[in-house]
Amino acid sequence: MTERFDCHHCEKSLFGKKYILREESPYCVACFEALYASTCEECGKPIGCDCKDLSYKDRHWHEACFHCSRCKSSLVDKPFAAKEDQLLCTDCYSHEYSSKCQECKKTIMPGTRKMEYKDSSWHETCFTCHRCQQPIGTKSFIPKDNQNFCVPCYEKQYALQCVQCKKPITTGGVTYREQPWHRECFVCTACKKPLSGQRFTSRDEFAYCLSCFCDLYAKKCAGCTNPISGLGGTKYISFEERQWHNDCFNCKKCSLSLVGRGFLTERDDILCPDCGKDI
Repeated sequence: MTERFDCHHCEKSLFGKKYILREESPYCVACFEALYASTCEECGKPIGCDCKDLSYKDRHWHEACFHCSRCKSSLVDKPFAAKEDQLLCTDCYSHEYSSKCQECKKTIMPGTRKMEYKDSSWHETCFTCHRCQQPIGTKSFIPKDNQNFCVPCYEKQYALQCVQCKKPITTGGVTYREQPWHRECFVCTACKKPLSGQRFTSRDEFAYCLSCFCDLYAKKCAGCTNPISGLGGTKYISFEERQWHNDCFNCKKCSLSLVGRGFLTERDDILCPDCGKDI
């Protein structure tokens, strides 16, 4: 007696008929397609055993139904993109969703290297310095009036030039007599120490630290022989081409302060009236 060979689901004989094995059990074509065939996303019909089943992220299509949602061109063996459950060819996706180059206004194709800054995009070759027209790439740049400049060009066109070294001032800087200086270039004319953030004075338009100015130009106190700067509200007494610090203008004998008092002179000395009685 011949052994039976039936469909695992409908139990109809499969002798002389086409069948499909699933988990080692035979099924007639009709039962297999009804039970296990994928449904096409496009037409909603089963994808039969004789058809190629194309799948993407658990979704399935007949080969003839696998096309761009916009232009309907076939996507079989072609690159594509997915957007909101729709499949699009690269051309349609680019025109519909890709960013436009700020410079040439053309679409920046997917996979193309692009540069982005403040919600704007450029082709890499279009992102250039406004002055020299060279690609900026990943180098530093400075925006100015809706235009982008490489750092060297920006400095040449816009940065202030230091009066001393003639080079651009890119950060900080000092203004003296309405002229710009690098902080490190603004130094004492005599000792060359930096004056930025320090008290200083000038003579003949040259800047000096207080120490150098006093040593070079200040009058000397007739009492202590130290310089009288006259800066910062310093008070001093002047008499017959001689000067004294207020604190040094004292009687030679008794050391009484003579500021605001009468006094007498004895050669190079100054005396209070009492000490001067014996002269």
